[in-house]
Amino acid sequence: MAIERIGNDRTGAGGQALPFSPAVRAGDFVYVSGQIAMGDNGEVVPGGIEAQTRRTMENVRKVLEMAGCTFDDVVKANCWLDDTRDFWTFNKIYAEFFPNGGPARSTVRSELMVDAKVEVDVIAYKPLAK
Repeated sequence: MAIERIGNDRTGAGGQALPFSPAVRAGDFVYVSGQIAMGDNGEVVPGGIEAQTRRTMENVRKVLEMAGCTFDDVVKANCWLDDTRDFWTFNKIYAEFFPNGGPARSTVRSELMVDAKVEVDVIAYKPLAK
């Protein structure tokens, strides 16, 4: 099984080089690294959980697209929230990205490594053309 690293954009805030790939394809599975509400300028977008969840999910979408996948291909999501009080609002926005029903999911409260309210990583299943 060949491993393919997807995406060349491995920079964070202030252009800092990051030591991981946005996604990795291993056979028919695509593993998307954790995404936060990072804007195009490399900084976390301002706003509350709603704005940050939307931007985080849009960032997940961008990485999925780089791998030739969509949200319909996602089979598992891992979600981290900085504040348990944001769970309901997070769920409301998250569900908008999975109108056909969501994947298997785990959600926990955790202090995040950067000043963000939410982080999401996903695993997609997209068989390679034979």
